[in-house]
Amino acid sequence: MESIIDFAQLAFHNILTYGVSFLVVLGILVFVHEWGHYIVARLCGVRVDTFSIGFGREIWGRTSKAGTRWKISLFPLGGYVKMFGDVNGASAGHTEQVDDGSGHAREMTAEEKEVAFFTKPVWKRSLIVFAGPAINFLFAIILLAGLYMGVGRPITPPEISAVEVGSASYNAGFQPRDMIKTIDGDKFATFDEMRREVLLTLDQELKFVVVRDGQDVEIKVTPQKITDKDRFGFVHERGYLGLIGPGNGIDMKFISAVNGVETGGDIQKAHQMVVDNIEKSAMIETMIEGRKTKLLTHIPRDINKQLFDDKDPTHNVVFLGVKPNNEFRKYNPFSAVGIAIKETYNITADTLGAIWQMVTGTRSAKELGGIIRIGAMAGDMAQQGIISLILFTALLSINLGLINLFPIPLLDGGHLVFYGIEAVNGKPVSEQVQEYAFRFGLVVLVCLMVFSNLNDILQMFVFKGGDS
Repeated sequence: MESIIDFAQLAFHNILTYGVSFLVVLGILVFVHEWGHYIVARLCGVRVDTFSIGFGREIWGRTSKAGTRWKISLFPLGGYVKMFGDVNGASAGHTEQVDDGSGHAREMTAEEKEVAFFTKPVWKRSLIVFAGPAINFLFAIILLAGLYMGVGRPITPPEISAVEVGSASYNAGFQPRDMIKTIDGDKFATFDEMRREVLLTLDQELKFVVVRDGQDVEIKVTPQKITDKDRFGFVHERGYLGLIGPGNGIDMKFISAVNGVETGGDIQKAHQMVVDNIEKSAMIETMIEGRKTKLLTHIPRDINKQLFDDKDPTHNVVFLGVKPNNEFRKYNPFSAVGIAIKETYNITADTLGAIWQMVTGTRSAKELGGIIRIGAMAGDMAQQGIISLILFTALLSINLGLINLFPIPLLDGGHLVFYGIEAVNGKPVSEQVQEYAFRFGLVVLVCLMVFSNLNDILQMFVFKGGDS
């Protein structure tokens, strides 16, 4: 009986953590996206019939003075804004007939046509459609800028603390205390920026310029492609160099040897061996992510003073290479917005690059996730704290805006393609062609949803135990 109660409590906790976090984040992003369509439509003189969070049967709603029905629907995985004159919320066709109030159809009056979506010039319709994805990007910028102003941005200098022996970086000639200057000509202000660049690089040579003893040194290296699985079983492919950045330390209990001399599991012996190599280059055998490895490092005195001065084995962490930097730098509004715009651009470019890698086969399509993976990630971020959840919301907002710009019929990008053709030809694409295109788009979207969510289910429950 006790085990049943424990299971029920765990299930309830998971539902609250993962389900509620997912619905809150998705609900906010859907509202923001649809509000972008709504507000620009109103500014362009278009009447909006419906603003819905979710699809299907209405579970709550109210009608505003402007005549818009604001509602929450049964299935919360999306939303729509239905413009006056459109046959549905996807703007897949229009009609010049309206309900006369008694259940019969009548022709629109001249005044009604003036506020219909389909009568507006193509540039206004394009602006209304583009506003949804655009405000998702703007929302992400606002979130990131707010964090950089209020909390700050972690500063991790692009200096190498240690190099994993046998890794691509070790074989290429990287050394502890190298300061990374550029990668393929691009400058990197933090170690995290450099790491993200490497993570997304698969089977492609990178040209590093590092500063060593005051001199620029050029190093060419190709990251190793490795496949990881997170605790849910989801597959992630990433580039790996084997470089350890600032702020990392090694617990003495994991050190099995220093410069080839084994510790025999004796923490006090490991402590003494580390102390003996203060301000020297050292080869330390330890554990990283559950695997045994060797690190070439340089043990500094300044941040390990307690180890050296006290010789107290209770101080059981040795810091590597450079001083750990947990500083969060706060920015003024102008700088914060500039950095947030740059970060949003980088995330967008990285996402497009990863998608292209899937198209070309460089990256496995197993990484394409659906609502199950998003829910799992949202729950994890919620457990890590509000800052992590806000960062995840910003990331998801960028991806939502980007996906909606893809030129797939039914998505905003598909509508923009039709409006572009209309602008060039001087007349709209025929409704028959649009109808077939929207049907095709629906099939594509359904297939993508089925594939991505099937991916999640198989990785979580079927293939979770194996390695790829």
